[in-house]
Amino acid sequence: MAIRLSTVFASLKEFPHVRYRAPNPHAGGSDSKVTARDFVPTRLAAALWDCLMKFKATLSDFPIAETCELVIVDRRIDPVAPIMHEWTYDAMCNDLLDIDGSKYTYEVTTSSGKKERKEVLLADNDPIWMEIRDLHIADASLQLTEKMQEFGKKNEAAQLRLNNKEGQEISTKEMQKLVQALPQFQDQIDKLSLHIHIATTINDQIKKDGLNDIGKLEQDLVYGEATSKDILSMIDSKQGMSQDNKLRLLLIYAATHPDKLDTAKRLQWTKLAKLSGEDMNTITNLECLGVSLSKKQPEGFSLQFRPRKVSIRPTRKEKNQDEMGWQLSRFYPLIEDVVAELGKNGLPKEQYPYVKLPVSLVGEASVTGQPASAVPLKKPHSVRTIRYNWAAAGKISVGSASSDSGSSTNEPTITGTRIFVFIVGGMTRSELRTMRKLTAQLKREVIIGSTSLDNPQQFLQKLRSLTTIDDID
Repeated sequence: MAIRLSTVFASLKEFPHVRYRAPNPHAGGSDSKVTARDFVPTRLAAALWDCLMKFKATLSDFPIAETCELVIVDRRIDPVAPIMHEWTYDAMCNDLLDIDGSKYTYEVTTSSGKKERKEVLLADNDPIWMEIRDLHIADASLQLTEKMQEFGKKNEAAQLRLNNKEGQEISTKEMQKLVQALPQFQDQIDKLSLHIHIATTINDQIKKDGLNDIGKLEQDLVYGEATSKDILSMIDSKQGMSQDNKLRLLLIYAATHPDKLDTAKRLQWTKLAKLSGEDMNTITNLECLGVSLSKKQPEGFSLQFRPRKVSIRPTRKEKNQDEMGWQLSRFYPLIEDVVAELGKNGLPKEQYPYVKLPVSLVGEASVTGQPASAVPLKKPHSVRTIRYNWAAAGKISVGSASSDSGSSTNEPTITGTRIFVFIVGGMTRSELRTMRKLTAQLKREVIIGSTSLDNPQQFLQKLRSLTTIDDID
């Protein structure tokens, strides 16, 4: 993994300051022990630094001074993010639809009434996808409605049909029929038809599964406004709830309410939620991601003073109303706070140390009296946005926050050096979206990579089989 990562930096001609999430010896309580899993970011950072030093010594065009920043974390920083129902168009597509990578297969009805299967790519060459992928599903649906109405105004045949609906709200299904009724414009509106179909399918699935209620409960659990009783009450009231949705709710509770899963609660969950042994093992496997599920029973009487329990991960802040937009937009991945602090030169060195503190930072810190982490990076070369979008062979997936832009007019202004983030154990689409947002806010290109890009089902499957250090390395 370190070799592949170092090759990425060499190909980009970037030499990063390498930082990593440090293991926390007291994260799980006084009796907890630091395990090999705690040192995954540390080991990867050290191995990567060795590779970079070899490149520096052997490659003539490799930078001689640091040009960017890299922070390495693992899935333990935020085990909740891959489980949540995320409400952006992109996340909903990959959660609720059968999408293979970026390939989506669906059934269409031709003008002759014949049904046929069609394959499309949800990728950079689709301008509608690029425009709405990061929007809340409600906003995306509204934009599709507006696009369809705008199209109708420009086309006489469409206008006649729209006039028949004057004063009435046009549903996505009706818009889909409208698209199919205009074969002469098929080339022009193929992509609009695709996304109308997708939005219709997603909204139907949301209603069928009652995901609005489930999503609200998930976010209430994360912010401490709901308990396991609320979960069991919902499971009891929604008899048709899928096992995966039950499991996701219980996993979110366990991950956000440490030390609460005692024997009685395990039995209660198994009975009322009808969990299988495999389901309970999946919940237990959260311990592999640093979640303390149940309190350790004290052995005998002791007057020994214990160190105060320290959280293994940062606290998720409550968004203000302007940031939320929609009720189901409260949740955000914790990596957003880490990168935001890094971008402001405020990331604590104790929690995210350097593999090797650069000499330039040590020197400037001693002169200015500032901590080294607060000293801005020097720019050894001009900063520009480089367009690329690729995934390396093997297990490393990389996404550029600015490389996906369809046109230069929508690109954020980049004035600072790049920030790279690498997550061991898989990343989510919400984390990828967050990096695009931070690129615009920080005016620095933020590029995120991981061992994989997972949807919730893929993450659950990995969590079910998580037993050894090799599973997350």
